[in-house]
Amino acid sequence: MPENRPSLPEVHRSIKIPHGSGFWRKMLAYAGPGYLVSVGYMDPGNWATDIAGGSKFGYTLLSVILLSNLMAILLQSLCVRLGIATGRDLAQACRDYFHPKVNFCLWVLCEIAIAACDLAELLGSAIALQLLFGLPLVWGVCITALDVLMLLFLQGKGFRYVEALVIMLVATVGICFGLEILFSRPDVGGILLGYAPKPEILQNPEMLYIAMGILGATVMPHNLYLHSSIVQTRDWQPTVEKRWEAIKFGTVDSTVALSLALFINSAILIVSAATFHFSGYRDVAEIQDAYKLLSPLLGVSAASAIFGLALLASGQSSTLTATLAGQIVMEGFLQLRLPPWLRRLATRLIAIVPALIAIIFFGERSTGNLLVFSQVILSLQLSFAVIPLVMFTSDRRRMGEFVNPLWLKALAWSVATVIVSLNVWLLLQTFLGWLKL
Repeated sequence: MPENRPSLPEVHRSIKIPHGSGFWRKMLAYAGPGYLVSVGYMDPGNWATDIAGGSKFGYTLLSVILLSNLMAILLQSLCVRLGIATGRDLAQACRDYFHPKVNFCLWVLCEIAIAACDLAELLGSAIALQLLFGLPLVWGVCITALDVLMLLFLQGKGFRYVEALVIMLVATVGICFGLEILFSRPDVGGILLGYAPKPEILQNPEMLYIAMGILGATVMPHNLYLHSSIVQTRDWQPTVEKRWEAIKFGTVDSTVALSLALFINSAILIVSAATFHFSGYRDVAEIQDAYKLLSPLLGVSAASAIFGLALLASGQSSTLTATLAGQIVMEGFLQLRLPPWLRRLATRLIAIVPALIAIIFFGERSTGNLLVFSQVILSLQLSFAVIPLVMFTSDRRRMGEFVNPLWLKALAWSVATVIVSLNVWLLLQTFLGWLKL
């Protein structure tokens, strides 16, 4: 029999849901988890592909960002369904279903993915500190590692404080890129056409490669574990009717939050296209290069600083959620609880060591390759999270009346197949590229 210990027990069912109140009060009570998940879709690991796609191909790849986000909305809605219907997060569901040896392998893969994700956020924050304040990357990496103290303080205050901080950071990124769009004065007609699918994406190998990078790096595996757990922080009544209500509001929350992520990812590409592509700078792919060129090309002195502030907010919000995901997978797969400070320290050290080695021995320009490598690691693990999620939510014995209907099963398996295939393709292309070096 599976152990019934709740996920994240210190905050499980800690947020009350008002009974008998209207739609908006309930929506406000359920709002929060989606925003914690959304930061994984706008983290520094995604910035390079958006910048490269915009500078090289203008608005063309906006359709790929839109498709990626629609897939993400579907998968995160399945996380809501799993967590609320079964009371188990994805890691716990895997432990209930798979053999212990399989679970151990899944846990190792997931820990590596979380460390890779944390590496990307760590480098993103360190790059932002360097761009804004001139700090050497080595010092930026060490300073960023101290955000463990902030998370521990907020967790002690209550989960709503963690959500509030992340929402504030996400809003900061959104406002910054809203300003960047105003500064860059993009072509609205070109943007609207960019969201329409185009056959030339499949016909142009270089365009297809960047498109695969956008798709492959969009869905973060740790987000699936995270979301299925944090939806259980809400204290809904354990009746069928109230569970359906919780699924509805939880899905609305994640859909709205991921729509904001769609805006931010689109904005990065739009600003890159409007600023670089149409000015003749079509080979801008590094975050540092984009920062240096923004103010001169736009003629707005604050443009680069606003870009750096958005990068810092993006990196910090993502590191908070990666820590929570690490706690969830360790408890779920191994039934092992570590003190939060120790769990955070372990995750940070695994990310800091390769970052410092790369910066010290290979120079600061090696960070771009390290960011790409972190995304490859995430792609490797993604299949091992997406397939169990779709499998469990399509199993009537596990889900009961909350099981995916036939149309949703077909759609979910199609999305899983597309994501897995694209990630395999991206990995093969990356490895072949390394072999040619």
